[in-house]
Order: sequence, then C-alpha cells, then structure tokens
Amino acid sequence: MDKELLKDILQDCGVTLYDTEMVTEDNKKIFRVFITSSEGISLEKCTQVTKIISPILDTNPPVDGEYLLEVSSPGIERKLKTIEHFQNSIGELVKLKLSDSSKIKGKLLKVEKDNIFLHDNNTKEEIKIKYSDIIKAKTYFQW
Repeated sequence: MDKELLKDILQDCGVTLYDTEMVTEDNKKIFRVFITSSEGISLEKCTQVTKIISPILDTNPPVDGEYLLEVSSPGIERKLKTIEHFQNSIGELVKLKLSDSSKIKGKLLKVEKDNIFLHDNNTKEEIKIKYSDIIKAKTYFQW
C-alpha cells in the first residue's frame, strides 16, 4: 500500500502514521502500523484503526502472500528514523549512535534543518549533530 494513502486514511481516523515495518517472526510475516495521536493511543483506537484499514489492505496488500496486521503505538521508547520523528520528540531523552561509532545520550532540545541539538548527559553541554551522521536513534525513558 502506498504510504501517502495510508497516511490519509489514518488521518481520517483521527490518528497520525508514525511508521510501518514488515517483519518475520516464527515464520509469519507481520505488517506493523505504528500510530500516534495528541490524545494518546488506546487499545480501542488500535482496534478501530485495524477494522478500517484491514479491508483496504486485503485489496491492496503490503506484501505477497499471507501476513498478520498489527496496529499499535510506537511506545515510549521508539525508533527515530526521520527528521519529523525528531521534531515530534523535542523535550524527550534520546540515545544516538553516530557514524564514527560514538554513542550519545541526552535531551532533545531542537531541530533546525538537518541539525539535531541535544543537551549531552555526559558533558552537560548543548551539542549539535548533523542528521546524516546518525546511524541509529531512539527515545528512552529513565526509570
């Protein structure tokens, strides 16, 4: 299914598409749709969205063959894959792995064009990181 079409359908459901992924677990294909909303995501909302997009995916499947559909929130600790993900996570704690193999933890302060600004937990200073230097990123919750 076209991601833009899926975004539009989800917007009509009152939620925003965060991400999708196709994984194989126990020899089963699983198409995961992660959704967000300013009101939060409940089990009822996931069920409602599943009922709406399931018939659409039946006619326009995301993959050949059988698969399972899962609709959920990306969670408190979630992957950050796009600039938009970073923009929507300002104020949260993040872990980054950079292209030089270094790792940084800190509070996401702002995003300007292709630059990510963090308050580094180690140096206690604001640092600027180019988005293109980030190999892996995710939010984390300090328990």
